[in-house]
Amino acid sequence: MLSKYVKLGDKLELETIGNSKDKNEFSEKKNYRSQVYDIISEDQIKIAMPMEQGKVILLPVDGEYNICFYTQSGLYQCLARVIDRYKSDNIFVLVMELTTDIRKYQRREYYRLNCVLDMKASNVSAGGSQPSGLEQVHFLDTDITFSNGTMVDISGGGARFISKVQYPKGSNIQFSFSLFVNGKLTEYKLLGRVLYSEELASRAGSFEHRIQFINIMNDERESIIKFIFEEERKIRRREKG
Repeated sequence: MLSKYVKLGDKLELETIGNSKDKNEFSEKKNYRSQVYDIISEDQIKIAMPMEQGKVILLPVDGEYNICFYTQSGLYQCLARVIDRYKSDNIFVLVMELTTDIRKYQRREYYRLNCVLDMKASNVSAGGSQPSGLEQVHFLDTDITFSNGTMVDISGGGARFISKVQYPKGSNIQFSFSLFVNGKLTEYKLLGRVLYSEELASRAGSFEHRIQFINIMNDERESIIKFIFEEERKIRRREKG
């Protein structure tokens, strides 16, 4: 059944689960991006070892993960365990054993693109009271002070960014950034809800935030997704070249 839906080169995401060796009970779930390197059998695959900021992430043997495959026929999900890891033809490989059947992933998801983008953000209550009916209002208050940040991934559903200012989990923020879409620089002024906010262990005074877009217009979401597709095509061309 696996080979019916998953093909070589398909993108995938690994999410740590409760008993994974690189996660403790107090830590946030981690996500890693990779792709299918080989299909050994209907319950074993090889994937490229994920990378972050140019460095290989050595996921532990026996670590267990939720895998989401991005295939031509949609999203598919299963649980899997790392049973081996090694280097082959200058590629670091993980051998994964599927521990559940693959199934259609029903919840709507958006593919995330790693990036480095300048942005500005502020809590909506800064400089005044939070407006009522926030969910129904699309605006960016220009009378408040915005702080600089760096967006490190983006999807059609939200983004992750680093900032010197911490925005509490559950709070709503205003933020702005620009993307090149169809060769044109487009500015986005959006609202987001903070889903995760923690200080970086490696950078004291810097905070990682994960936000979900709220009240985003369809054309804005589609424009962001178009940007992601364009960047993915550029990456694939560079890899082939």
